[in-house]
Amino acid sequence: MDAVDLARLQFASTSIYHFLFVPLTIGLALLVALLQTQWYRTDRPEYLRLTRFFGILLVINVAVGVVTGLVQEFQFGMNWSGYSRFVGDVFGAPLAMEGLAAFFLESTFLGLWLFGWNRLSRRVHLATIWMVALGGVLSAAFIMAANSWMQNPVGYTINPDTGRAQLTDIGAVLTNPVFLRSYLHVLLASLITAAVVMLAISAWHLRRRPDDSGFRRSAQLALVVLAPATMINLLVGSELGVTEGEFQPMKIAAAEAQWDTCQPCSFSMFQIGGGNNDQTPDKIIAIPHLLSLLATNSWDGKVVGMNELQAQYEQQYGPGYYIPNVFIQYWAMRVMAYLASLILLISLWGLWRWKRLESSPWFLRVALWSLPLPFIVNTAGWVLTENGRQPWIVQGLQLTRDAASPSVSAGTIVVSLVVFVVLYGVLAVVDWTLMARYAARELEPEEAPDEAEQPVHAPSY
Repeated sequence: MDAVDLARLQFASTSIYHFLFVPLTIGLALLVALLQTQWYRTDRPEYLRLTRFFGILLVINVAVGVVTGLVQEFQFGMNWSGYSRFVGDVFGAPLAMEGLAAFFLESTFLGLWLFGWNRLSRRVHLATIWMVALGGVLSAAFIMAANSWMQNPVGYTINPDTGRAQLTDIGAVLTNPVFLRSYLHVLLASLITAAVVMLAISAWHLRRRPDDSGFRRSAQLALVVLAPATMINLLVGSELGVTEGEFQPMKIAAAEAQWDTCQPCSFSMFQIGGGNNDQTPDKIIAIPHLLSLLATNSWDGKVVGMNELQAQYEQQYGPGYYIPNVFIQYWAMRVMAYLASLILLISLWGLWRWKRLESSPWFLRVALWSLPLPFIVNTAGWVLTENGRQPWIVQGLQLTRDAASPSVSAGTIVVSLVVFVVLYGVLAVVDWTLMARYAARELEPEEAPDEAEQPVHAPSY
């Protein structure tokens, strides 16, 4: 592997690891805010206990997620200086907004929420957790705006003197069609991830103590969120595929291993063989017209094949190989879609057993073992998005090989990659230990504090 491949491997490993925490943080903040809102409205102590229980898991997840996110941003200067020089004036704008607005908003109010118990009034304290949730949502917006610009660059011009991309229209970046759909896709995926985690933890406790009304309520909340969020996200994902088919047709063709142009096009459930050196794999259970429908929203829609797109790109951009890793693209798409459908079936099963969750041992067992599913789905979706853009780092503007740092050797990257893997391995053990330990605890046996007996104290520094 050369320096470019090693740099890609390093960024992929840190990105995937970081993205394990991001959706859970965003979704869990929203669910904790819902729990605290229920306590504020009903004054039922079990909602307070659930708020504090899942709030601890939120804080642990945020702490580890922040560390892994910082490493990602440093890599732009270390391994991808060519990219930073070329598009830094555009890409840096949404990143700066994320840091100065969203991240500071989220971290500040998380501190107020964490240390504001019995010091702030209930209403003000409730507002802090909603501000934490808002900060997470805004953070995702700016990050996805930056990433969507890489998929479909808009609102920029190339400076003829410096040869660098310059931002001319931030509004175009924030209304990028790819951004609007992918952002909604990520928000819904975050709710799904947090709901599955909440459901799995609640199921574990209900198996041990079926009479625990607190975890019955959290399981029901998770199901209420999970079922509609999954159904809507499957539809949003389909629409995102249509959008990407318009701006990145090679990505969609590779996701079906469609080498030749077709109209109408069938969708294969599985295939034997395939890859960049196998243009005639054995496709199993090909569903007629489905690929046309998914890629174009038309029953007889046309999907341009990779061979034709390769010829078009060679004519437009010059000689080169513009086809991504087809094997990864094909299976990433199916892992994401199939496991998301499985999550939907589990959520519908749970809704069917709504009033008898504690007496449904098979459902509780399946709910517990469904814990890794959303993380696998999120990872597959991220791989689908980023792998499908290759060999471009910015679609149509800059190739990945031109974005790497020319002065960083392969040996240097190997050393840093090993260090990152070891450190992230340690963080993974620490995070899993803390999350598992606190998730296994029973709810605190406490009553809702009486506001009249808990005066509000002014913060002191």
